[in-house]
Amino acid sequence: MKTSGARYRLMALKLNPCPKFKPLAGRLAGLALIGALALLAIGGDVRAQLAVASDFRLGIHAQKTRLVIELSAPVDYRAFALASPDRIVIDLPEIDWRMRPGSVRRAEGLVHGFRFGLVRPGTSRVVLDLKRPGYIKGAFLLPPRDGAMYRFVLDIAPGRQTLGKSIASAPAVRRPKPAPKARPAPQTKVSISQPRLRFPSPSRKPYLGSTKRRVVVIDPGHGGIDPGATGQSGIVEKNITLAAAHAIKARLVRTGRYKVLLTRDRDMFIQLRNRVAFARDKGAELFISLHADTIRNKNVRGLSVYTLSERASDKEAGELAERENKADLIAGIDLSSQAPGVTNILIDLAQRESMNESARAAGFLVTELKRVTRLLRNTHRFAGFAVLKAPDVPSLLIEMGFLSNARDERSLRSAKYRRRLAGAVTKGIDRFFARVEQADRE
Repeated sequence: MKTSGARYRLMALKLNPCPKFKPLAGRLAGLALIGALALLAIGGDVRAQLAVASDFRLGIHAQKTRLVIELSAPVDYRAFALASPDRIVIDLPEIDWRMRPGSVRRAEGLVHGFRFGLVRPGTSRVVLDLKRPGYIKGAFLLPPRDGAMYRFVLDIAPGRQTLGKSIASAPAVRRPKPAPKARPAPQTKVSISQPRLRFPSPSRKPYLGSTKRRVVVIDPGHGGIDPGATGQSGIVEKNITLAAAHAIKARLVRTGRYKVLLTRDRDMFIQLRNRVAFARDKGAELFISLHADTIRNKNVRGLSVYTLSERASDKEAGELAERENKADLIAGIDLSSQAPGVTNILIDLAQRESMNESARAAGFLVTELKRVTRLLRNTHRFAGFAVLKAPDVPSLLIEMGFLSNARDERSLRSAKYRRRLAGAVTKGIDRFFARVEQADRE
């Protein structure tokens, strides 16, 4: 199922005390209710700071395609066009996307596809995929009138008249002073910045006998404006990967042997290179990216583990890597100015050593995972995933199953199944680091 915003549920605990303890139970239940309502109020305050979008529609007008977004409050905006592929990108303040049922309609006119979501803390983004080149003919904000809310309007016409130029709201527009923003989670701070990649020595052996916790970074694939694959029931990959990442983190932390960090801990987009940079900046000793793809053949099911190789192990692996590497394009990132040295990190000696360590880790994980779930044939596969290109961090990508297969999707939607996967992943990681420590002693 698709989620259209944060939802809060109040769960009641049914007590069956002895008769003489009923007054105490009543007081405890009352305190529990007050505490739960307080938590709801805190969450409500955070959401109350955001403008609410309740309608999103496209229409065909004379010589143009018009987008209208209904909002509860006035907002600043910035819109621009990109090529290769042709897209219109609109940046807005962080929006609470609470659409009315049936409000998000199909693509029209010049637009053949669209998506919206959080692209970084404080910024939501709309991306319109165009059938052919188009430019922004105009953009403006209409005040409430005749029962309608604020309306953000953007017109697109065919051509390239303003490619590369942006249209923004006038700075003089007055709007209510926003409430203080909620402090973002520590994990997301590095993902916003773009730290310069470093290439340290490949030797990163720990001090022998050290009790320092190993640093493991879990990367929930996709997020925010990039939903990833969509399952048969409508559930999206970004929600499955985040739920699985939390399950793995909880299991690893419980052992007391690991410091576990997530590249994202909420529904937010992060560029591929920033996921890699986050792991390197935090001194990760193992990086695991989680995904759940779709495939044309809906009968195919099973888990697989990928490590980096410039040559794909098979056609399907190559196609999968190509799709995943387009995540930044999906989110409206302009990559036209990136030098090949940035987008294709050279595989040097340090990376070759990391690739060998990655393959060892993959072997341990496959051994443990096959005890708890169905695997694809040739489970350990190879492809040129951009997110695996940290030159000095052993890196794996786990395709947890196919959302195009009804049984795989049903399993991945189950918290119990995800906990089972987390247990197997933890055992595989334990075996990998035991092997690393053994090698250090030899």
